[in-house]
Amino acid sequence: MMCLAVLVSGSGSNMQSIVDSTKVGILRGVAKVVLVISNNPDAYALERAKNENIKVICFKREKYDDEESFNDVILTELQIAKVDIICLAGYTRMLGQKIIKTYPRRILNIHPSLLPKFGGKGMYGHYVHEAVVEAKETKSGATVHFVEEEYDTGKSIIQREIKICNADTSQDVAQKVLSIEHQIYPEAIKKVIEEHS
Repeated sequence: MMCLAVLVSGSGSNMQSIVDSTKVGILRGVAKVVLVISNNPDAYALERAKNENIKVICFKREKYDDEESFNDVILTELQIAKVDIICLAGYTRMLGQKIIKTYPRRILNIHPSLLPKFGGKGMYGHYVHEAVVEAKETKSGATVHFVEEEYDTGKSIIQREIKICNADTSQDVAQKVLSIEHQIYPEAIKKVIEEHS
């Protein structure tokens, strides 16, 4: 059984889809979420995790002298929980190099576009969907990829498309993309587990 940690900053719907999948979906019997970490004490994801009886830790970046000490406490908690795979699910901070080097090909992120399009620093959440609509794209989608030391550059694990209609707003695109995010994240985790087992 692989132990997962999910890092969150917002509502946690992708975290919930991962947890649900460990109970009744494709991750049942192969993985469990043992830890949820957030940098945002107001993240609704923390409530979701508490409702699932998952250990929750919140670290506010302002309380640490620098980025390295902030990432060190996260790494310590990951190691205490014996985490095998880290899943970023709407986590809005860059992970420290020490964490990335400690978990090679075991840190996943989900991005709401068909990478490499609409990726990089500052491209997250509604900013991505607004850019997609502005560019008059006919399709978008979601990508689960490995985390490297630059934003959204890691190798893609799974990518899935949605069609965009002329009348679609950025909110419409967001809704369509989110529904496939919930499908592909557990699938990507399963692929990575198979690779490591």
